Amino acid sequence: MQVVAPEPPQSKDQVSPQVYAALVDSLFHNAGSMFFGVACAAAAALMTAIKTGNPLIWPCAVFIVIAGGLRALQMHAHSQIHTPISVLHAQRWERIYAFGSILHAISLGIWCVIVILGNDDPVAHMLCLAVTIGYVAAGAGRNYGRPKVVQWHILLSCGPMSAALVLHGSPYYIALAVLLVMFFLGLKDINLTLNRIFVNALTASEREAALASQFDIALNNMPHGLCMFDATGNLAVMNYRFREMLGLSIDLARSGTGIEDVVQAGVKAQAIQAGDGKAIIEKIQELKKTVVTTVVKDAAGVERALSWTFQPMTDGGVVVLVEDITERRNAAAKINHMARYDELTGLPNRVSFRDEIEEILIAAKRAPLAALLFIDLDQFKQVNDTLGHPTGDRLLCMVADRLRELLPPHTIVARFGGDEFVVFQQHIASKDDAAELARKIVERLSERYEIDHHRVEIGASIGIVITLPTDRSADTLLKNADMALYRAKADGRGTFCFFREDMAQTVEARRTLELDLRHALANDEFELFFQPLVNLKTGRITTCEALLRWTHAERGVVSPGEIIPVAEDMGLIVDLGRWILRKACMECMKWPDNVRVAVNFSPLQFHQRDVLTEVQYALEVSGLPANRLEIEITESALLRKTEWVHDVLVRLAEAGVRISLDDFGTGYSSLSYLHNFPLHKVKIDRSFLEDINSDRPLTLLRGVARLSAELGMLVVVEGIENSKQLDLVTADGTVTEAQGFLFSPPVPATQIRKLLAASHGRRLPDTGPGRHTSRSIA
Repeated sequence: MQVVAPEPPQSKDQVSPQVYAALVDSLFHNAGSMFFGVACAAAAALMTAIKTGNPLIWPCAVFIVIAGGLRALQMHAHSQIHTPISVLHAQRWERIYAFGSILHAISLGIWCVIVILGNDDPVAHMLCLAVTIGYVAAGAGRNYGRPKVVQWHILLSCGPMSAALVLHGSPYYIALAVLLVMFFLGLKDINLTLNRIFVNALTASEREAALASQFDIALNNMPHGLCMFDATGNLAVMNYRFREMLGLSIDLARSGTGIEDVVQAGVKAQAIQAGDGKAIIEKIQELKKTVVTTVVKDAAGVERALSWTFQPMTDGGVVVLVEDITERRNAAAKINHMARYDELTGLPNRVSFRDEIEEILIAAKRAPLAALLFIDLDQFKQVNDTLGHPTGDRLLCMVADRLRELLPPHTIVARFGGDEFVVFQQHIASKDDAAELARKIVERLSERYEIDHHRVEIGASIGIVITLPTDRSADTLLKNADMALYRAKADGRGTFCFFREDMAQTVEARRTLELDLRHALANDEFELFFQPLVNLKTGRITTCEALLRWTHAERGVVSPGEIIPVAEDMGLIVDLGRWILRKACMECMKWPDNVRVAVNFSPLQFHQRDVLTEVQYALEVSGLPANRLEIEITESALLRKTEWVHDVLVRLAEAGVRISLDDFGTGYSSLSYLHNFPLHKVKIDRSFLEDINSDRPLTLLRGVARLSAELGMLVVVEGIENSKQLDLVTADGTVTEAQGFLFSPPVPATQIRKLLAASHGRRLPDTGPGRHTSRSIA
């Protein structure tokens, strides 16, 4: 600890207020010598008056008595003050003292002049000289606190006396006057020296007092407890914080208390345990730098932790520093818990689970048979999207509770992230035990949940890996279980699947496909094909739907059904969709002005916040009018963020872009979509054409088409492959456009231009009301 002392005075006249008050106070300390001095001067004056018979000396004697009496009264008044005086009071007392002193000096000076010049009596001369010189000499020693007082004494008393000696005329008197002047100058130097010594002493004392005060303040305001034991083991210093932390009495803090007494008092106050107390005494006596942590519980069971640091000193003593680390330990424990446990469910997280499984696998000399189950919740995303994230969070907590209740002893469960959970089942007899547990988990998690008056139903898919005697890596188990989970979800969800070695090949193939997709997008390896939509009344192509194609050097032609799901999982669909949109708009500029291009938007792509900007940019770059762009969205894109989706669609429609609802009838097929959203076209999915010869599918298709048409929307039927299907679909005249292989399969850009030229050069022949002779225009 470094304590900064107050700055010393810069010169002899610059002293602190406390030192100045002490200097003034020193003037009144010698009341006895003052009294005797006044008495001697008065007696000498009377003696000279009697001896010489000079009547002028009598007034001088009275003057000396009055001046001396006045000073005596001043001394008495000051002696009644029993508290330190302030600077203002010190200045007042200095003026009072100076007035009495000067008055006394003047009376002596006048007396000496009258005696020396008034007669030639050597005895009288000796008396006045001796008394005055003695008065000045005594004053030089008594008034060291204020040197100017002594200087006034010399000037007003000895000055007239020396002048009188010179005026007397005797050579000896003149010589005596010279000697006295030299003597008085020496007295002045002595007085100034005494003043410096006294001022320095007071200043040093003041600095020491300030240092001691600052040290005491710093010591007792430390956040840590501190005490110091000397070489004999006795207490030398103890601050307030140390006493407070150990519950010690103030009497125990006195100097000389032994180490054992201090520690035992702490044990008695239940601030430390008896065993810890013995350890503390041993560490102090070892005289080695070390740190010890003690923990004690109070009556409520709350732990309190203290950190003891022992620092030996060169003289054999030791300094003990005590820090309360309870909050730090609690905070560290909380941080550790947050780092290793899921905040929502309270289950171990991915890191904690992995470390624990790794320890189990490494510690086992013979790895017992165990199973790792990777659980993924089915339909959880739908719950989040429709009921909100708070409901989803409560659902996850309820899933965690069900897993805790269901799992047998020695089974570890953790939340791996999102809607994924992991279970490590130990000490199983065979894989049948793992299958039985997986079956129970699927059944239990598939039971209905009641959340805020909502009935929620989800499922679970599970991937299982059985440990081998050589398994020592938790990462390998997790990777294999994840591959098994992927297969379970591909098999239809709501089931479980065991890991097999051939699954690794599937995963590797998926990883290779992902890498190839990134490479293809970066190197512009994709191509757009276009499939026409034909107006059934005019026979002309009104719109061409842009469809992605990719011809791989080794894979050949890769189906969009393989590309799109992988691109969505990778998050690549946004960049890919942006490329398709711009490419399609540029191609459309090469077609007749009345032909539009239709571009499919993935739900992930559509829900990007900059979708409006992307559409605007594609139109600006290509120069395509907004009314020639048609955006196709599926029903799943309308499920999330309904208000935001509605706002985006309205703004697109206001800009002139046409909106088409694609694959209607394959998803939730809510008729409210047709009413609530600004749709221009409804594309009925090809699945409606299955068994269209029967009454039910045909009635359903015509009902949807009629409803959409009455709402002012164009109706398109996808997947028409033959004339019979076309005749059935168009019989009642509500279907506006058709799309399918009957007219043309998807073709490259160069070929679609030829089709457009042919289409706008002739019409399909009409064979009667509501009927068309249909054929491919490819």
